[in-house]
Amino acid sequence: MHRPTSSSTVLLFVALLIGGLLFAGLNLFHDVNDTMSRHGSWIAILLLILALLIALGFEFVNGFHDTANAVATVIYTHSLPPHVAVVWSGLFNFLGVLTSSGAVAFGIISLLPVELILQVGSSAGFAMVFALLISAILWNLGTWWLGLPASSSHTLIGSIIGVGIANALMHGRDGTSGVDWAQVSKVGYSLLLSPLVGFFCAALLLVLLKRVVKQAQLFDAPKNKEAPPWWIRSLLVLTCSGVSFAHGSNDGQKGMGLIMLILVGTVPLSYGLNRALPASEMGKFALVAQATQQSLQQAVPAAAPEQPRAVLTHYIRGQHWQPDVVPALAAVTGQIGQQIAAYGSLASVPEASVGNVRNDMYLASESIRLLQQSKEAHLDQATLANLKTFKGELDASTKFIPTWVKVTVAIALGLGTMVGWRRIVVTVGEKIGKTHLTYAQGASAELVAMATIGAADAFGLPVSTTHVLSSGVAGTMAANRSGLQIDTIRNLLMAWVLTLPVAIALSASLYWVFSKLFV
Repeated sequence: MHRPTSSSTVLLFVALLIGGLLFAGLNLFHDVNDTMSRHGSWIAILLLILALLIALGFEFVNGFHDTANAVATVIYTHSLPPHVAVVWSGLFNFLGVLTSSGAVAFGIISLLPVELILQVGSSAGFAMVFALLISAILWNLGTWWLGLPASSSHTLIGSIIGVGIANALMHGRDGTSGVDWAQVSKVGYSLLLSPLVGFFCAALLLVLLKRVVKQAQLFDAPKNKEAPPWWIRSLLVLTCSGVSFAHGSNDGQKGMGLIMLILVGTVPLSYGLNRALPASEMGKFALVAQATQQSLQQAVPAAAPEQPRAVLTHYIRGQHWQPDVVPALAAVTGQIGQQIAAYGSLASVPEASVGNVRNDMYLASESIRLLQQSKEAHLDQATLANLKTFKGELDASTKFIPTWVKVTVAIALGLGTMVGWRRIVVTVGEKIGKTHLTYAQGASAELVAMATIGAADAFGLPVSTTHVLSSGVAGTMAANRSGLQIDTIRNLLMAWVLTLPVAIALSASLYWVFSKLFV
């Protein structure tokens, strides 16, 4: 466990680090060279590079903070040597990020204040990005130093809430108006329930294994440093791989979403719209927009307000239903359809219009999302069907993640897994229960964690690998009547309780400071 890192592992780490930075730099240069040379400034370029490095730094810290949970069981059951385990886990984190859907990435972005998303390239936008990332990194590093398995997801959500509250207060509004509380509640439920799922399901699985599997070896603690029988070892390595893959697929998306937010705000011409969509798709887009506009006009036959975008912005920010929301959405939908029909393809949208077209698409997509959940709109099924189809077209045009972003985040998360893992591993493996982790306990905790995180990824919900796995280990200890170390459990609960308020306070304070600096 405490053997110094081998030179071959160090060389692999350095090679991957240099390769990842070069790969990201070359792709970024290829995408933005023309735009930045014509319209960029050195300050904008430096801010872009700094923001991207901080976002990748968050994923790197996330790697050694959260993924250590995945390797704790295979290390403490001697299924894999520690340094082999972390490299193996890093590989499956990498693969998980590459195959992720992107749903979690854009679910995180939807929590941010709407006015900052629409102006993310402004000084306030950079203040937001720096504040929430730096506050998340600081709390993650603090809890890692203390060996506490706190949640990176939990921390990032708190940081987003802090920025939203500070932004609202700084503009003279009620602090609660700066946060999409419905979306926060949805995410909060997943973060709250996932540890309970981990605890009880892992405990039940262990009890079930004891009744069904009659191999006594499975329920024994490892003896000396001997590796377990091959079939137990295969099961534990498989579950470690699954947890690492699921962690990459879920947690890696948070960094991807923030990086896309940075790129869209800084280089909208290159990343504001999905220019890879073929021109042949745009005819369908325009027809769907026209049909949706007509449906909305028939559903609420009223004149459009003078400033439809302001109406939709207010609706998204406060989620308070007003009769002019539907006419405003109809007007913006019609304008989007006319623009796309006139340009013929997203690649043909003029440079000066990209930001406005994307913002219109974002406002329409978010308004549709809220209308689909609203009980006050009273829209008929045909109109709702048109809205769903149109939202799909909008999201395909704006919610995309280039391959190089996925690869770079995957490398950052994978490399993070290879360093700094010991503190958290020791806590999970030695300090939760009073007895040594058995093979069955390790397998039960990881199977439940793998299934829980995979299900959350499918529904686009961010959950905490840390919470699920550490609570799963605690559940197996309770089911096995092995006893729990109360001091560790108390510290884990304290970290869980303090994460949100500390992250909120940190990000709100940093946002205020950065807003003053960037003016």
